[in-house]
Amino acid sequence: MRETLFLLPGLLCDATIWAHQTRTLAADHDVRVPDFRMLDSIDAMADAVLAQAPERFSVAGHSMGARVALAVIARAPHRVRRLALLDTGVHPPSPTEAERRKALTDLSEQQGMRALADVWLPPMVGEGRLEADPALRAALYAMVERMTPAIHRNHIAALLGRPDAAAGLSAIRCPVLVGVGRDDRWSPPAQHEPIVAAIPGAHFVVFEGSGHMAPMEAPDAVAQALRDWMAIPVSDAGEGETW
Repeated sequence: MRETLFLLPGLLCDATIWAHQTRTLAADHDVRVPDFRMLDSIDAMADAVLAQAPERFSVAGHSMGARVALAVIARAPHRVRRLALLDTGVHPPSPTEAERRKALTDLSEQQGMRALADVWLPPMVGEGRLEADPALRAALYAMVERMTPAIHRNHIAALLGRPDAAAGLSAIRCPVLVGVGRDDRWSPPAQHEPIVAAIPGAHFVVFEGSGHMAPMEAPDAVAQALRDWMAIPVSDAGEGETW
């Protein structure tokens, strides 16, 4: 029986962010990418995953999606076979975050998603990557432009309402992959090191030549890391497995 794997997208992302990994892993696994566009809280997103999922499943999240994955395992640790957290963080919003994010929601509402993409995307990838990789640029712009200012507001509301997830890390007992782009300027590798240290047996992978959008910037490396992670034997009891 094929195992179910949920790949959770982040802010202003849809199934495109996971397209390569979906193609690579779908031959062996039941790969599902949920739609978070209409949801405006991490809790609602986590509840949606659990409502769609079988009794036991693995879950990988990118950026905001990794925060959702942490909310999933906090709710139902007995159901999660494996957990992967990519290009993310566990800290609550900073005192200035709401103001900074409001400037971007104002931009999308007043000037549209293309204008937002012009400002938001460059720091989300490795420096100079959009200019050097026209295909990546086109795919990222198309994904953002499929969104709307309302979806943007939903995602920002979810992020601003996110919990501090650090306290729950030490209780995680399933095999955990933590991955990040070497050149991630939004959530750099150093931000992931305390996460790895807090989770017993967590495995840390740094994706070379990638910024924050690692599943699209380093598609083969991310797919291989996920393939190795999915190959770890996990008992039905869900306890005691290590990387």
